[in-house]
Amino acid sequence: MTDFFRTYGFLIVSMTLQAILALSLYLPMMAGQLSLASPGFYALGGYTAAILSTRVFQSSPGVYPFPYLLLEIGLAVVICCAIGIVVGFIALRLRGIYLALATIAFTEIISVLAVQLVDLTSGAPGIDSIPQPFSSQFAYILLTLPLLIIIVFMVFRIERIRIGRAFTALREDELAAASLGINPMYNKVLAFTLGAGLAGLAGAISAHLFNTWNPNYGTFDDSILQLAYVLVGGSVTVFGPVAGALILTALPEALRAAAGIPGLPVWLAGFLRDGRLIIFGVLIAAGTLFFPQGLLRPEYFRRRKDQPPGAPQPVSNPLPEAPK
Repeated sequence: MTDFFRTYGFLIVSMTLQAILALSLYLPMMAGQLSLASPGFYALGGYTAAILSTRVFQSSPGVYPFPYLLLEIGLAVVICCAIGIVVGFIALRLRGIYLALATIAFTEIISVLAVQLVDLTSGAPGIDSIPQPFSSQFAYILLTLPLLIIIVFMVFRIERIRIGRAFTALREDELAAASLGINPMYNKVLAFTLGAGLAGLAGAISAHLFNTWNPNYGTFDDSILQLAYVLVGGSVTVFGPVAGALILTALPEALRAAAGIPGLPVWLAGFLRDGRLIIFGVLIAAGTLFFPQGLLRPEYFRRRKDQPPGAPQPVSNPLPEAPK
């Protein structure tokens, strides 16, 4: 068991972080906004933690103080939320593919600034030797797993209160929602800002986990991966993005293991090792055709209150009885 956690500890922690990132994309989608800005805020959160831990919070050699890590996470969330409000008011006037393009542009702007601001971000090489608050990579699960559970619970509750119902109304029909007194801009910016905060949180933890941070973290490729998490797992329930992130993050490791099966053709083994993005694209296309709402849908978690568990469901549209 020790060897298992030593080998796959980093993968397990990455699965929880990717689930948080998937939820950061899911929140704007709750309000009907296709935002791909999460990688940009992820990069901002990572740089916040990297700069603070290496240049501001000077600590003695050894394990990095845990309170400093919590402070970095809090500052990263605040910074990303503040920038999210500004970007949201500008970008969320757009809709559909135009909003997606605007948020992709934001992510690319963050990447370019990370390369150009050499004095602050160390340019293309990035910031290295980021101190470690845990003695091993798998120990990060003590932080990431409770955070994931708390975030899932919070988003689950948001879906069932007035804010969540407003988000859902905007997703279904923005004009009808506005006619009912729902403020579209306020709610869309709120959803966007909450997603930005979650992405910044994941970035702050990832910077310590990776021990380095550079412009290669938080790119357009990450946007596609996170979109795959939501579309494959499910875009209409909080459990869908989590399941999609856990499955698709573990998928490359499973494919690499499958590529090592003796007797496979060389081309097939190479495709299994290196064709992750192609396989993700196929999964997105197949999911769109056969599972438009993802693998997990809300009806899977509902049960009629007047029926015990396991009772057969009545036919929704029974045939009329023959006249006697």
